[in-house]
Amino acid sequence: MDFIIRRFQERDAAEVSAVIGEALRVSNAPDYPPEIIQEMLDLYVPANLLEQAGDEHLYVLLHGDRITGCGGIVPYMGSATESILVTVFVLPEYQGTGAGRRIMKALEEDPYFLRAERVVVHSSITARDFYRRLGYQFSDGVGAPDEEGCIHMEKQR
Repeated sequence: MDFIIRRFQERDAAEVSAVIGEALRVSNAPDYPPEIIQEMLDLYVPANLLEQAGDEHLYVLLHGDRITGCGGIVPYMGSATESILVTVFVLPEYQGTGAGRRIMKALEEDPYFLRAERVVVHSSITARDFYRRLGYQFSDGVGAPDEEGCIHMEKQR
């Protein structure tokens, strides 16, 4: 598929929120109870995305004029040598088309990634195998979800 990736703009907030909501409700729902899905939906409302975008390098993936995915990277807990991948979502109908890999390519070319010795991601159960295929390893060696259902993964550089 022919995708274009660019930095998030303020006008993207509502559409990105809708993309994330669709991914959570369709793709993540089989792995998480409704209350966790709702917490995540509440986290990614447009106002919160606008606030997040001030600190992170947030990208949107377009197919034509439609936003089909997003992904961000930010210094991990303010570190100069570690970064964290955040807000990585793809519309369900675009999963398996290379959309996620295109987002990850942009994130792995970002200055926050390139300066980092270690890049972490708090993966959903749903995305665990996707990140493993891209070379991310379980931080704990086994990939057990924490109390919030996140799997801590990392890539050493």
